[in-house]
Amino acid sequence: MGDGTVFTPDIGFVRGLKEAGADTMKQCYQCATCSTVCDLTPSDNPFPRKEMIMAQWGLKDELAADPDIWLCHNCNDCSKYCPRGARPGDVLSVLRKAVIAENAVPRFMGTIVGNTKLLIVALLIPIVLFLCVLKNTGHLNIPEGDVVFSKFFPISYVDSIFVPLAGLVVLLFAVSVKRFWGKLNVNPYKLMAYSMLLPSLFETLKEIFIHKKFEKCDANKDRAWAHRLVMFGFIGLFIQTNWAVFNIYVLKWDSPYLKEDPNILLLLGSHGLVWLYYATFKLFGNASALLLLIGSLLVFANRMKDKGVNSVSSSFDWVFATMVFLVCITGILAEFLRFANNAQLAYPMYFVHLVCVFYIIAYLPYSKLAHMVYRTTAILYAKMAKRDVM
Repeated sequence: MGDGTVFTPDIGFVRGLKEAGADTMKQCYQCATCSTVCDLTPSDNPFPRKEMIMAQWGLKDELAADPDIWLCHNCNDCSKYCPRGARPGDVLSVLRKAVIAENAVPRFMGTIVGNTKLLIVALLIPIVLFLCVLKNTGHLNIPEGDVVFSKFFPISYVDSIFVPLAGLVVLLFAVSVKRFWGKLNVNPYKLMAYSMLLPSLFETLKEIFIHKKFEKCDANKDRAWAHRLVMFGFIGLFIQTNWAVFNIYVLKWDSPYLKEDPNILLLLGSHGLVWLYYATFKLFGNASALLLLIGSLLVFANRMKDKGVNSVSSSFDWVFATMVFLVCITGILAEFLRFANNAQLAYPMYFVHLVCVFYIIAYLPYSKLAHMVYRTTAILYAKMAKRDVM
């Protein structure tokens, strides 16, 4: 008889999963209904049946090396048809959160952001930082005259905070994803995962961009447009931010209204084109914010409506959705209040907006938004390993 495989259950891991929302996983009796009804699972060794028993046994390391938990798009068809109410979709959602926390660098940040009880700590960090910057630079007051946000929080101060922050986040996220990729590479698909990189990457980005897998879902198909709008909104605002950097540091755009700006006037040649450029810039930014706002509202609507399935949204998910909504609404309100020249409300609203933006950027590797990168990485790996259904 051949040697058997020895597994070491992690009881603490099981307890943590149950506390995080996977409390129904012990109800699974391996009937395989979940794997049968899922249109996204590969036919060879399908999910989520095996993930349910791995979670029951506390196989933490094996689950961390399993790309299949990321091939799941949480449509919850499996939970809808589960005869035991084990909610496999919710269990996989909790497992994804656990993988993010496990790969977090530094680890304590994953704990802070992943634990909603510590939300106030996560918010106090940017609040205290911004207040200290404003106080030490003499800007902790409401400026007189027309509302111009750079008079309250100068652009140089904003950039000195957010540019290094973004660089640090990219670095830490890269380390986390590298750690994640290394764990994926210990599974049986290792030898196959070093070929077909470029074709697999193209297919992965195409899949993520159009969200085509959501259309295969039954219980939660309408999530597709909410996710698309949120994604396009974030992409648009990322472009808008870099466009603003170009305006400020390349065109030396000093006037918020482009009044007689010599650099841009020289570039475009006429006042009419200057104002057209300005209008295009503003419209693009506002359209991107509107897409993100509508997408976030659809996320709320989809989570609250009855989908005919016994599924529970975690507080972790709600916090992220709320922060996305707050980024949109505070930015839009700050702009309207600036137009209304209401200094008493505009400047505090702008401060709150910066706090929300800080939260989204600084905690990206540890929040729900990290799913975008982890899922992309897992799908890429699965395609390279010929694991994913093309």
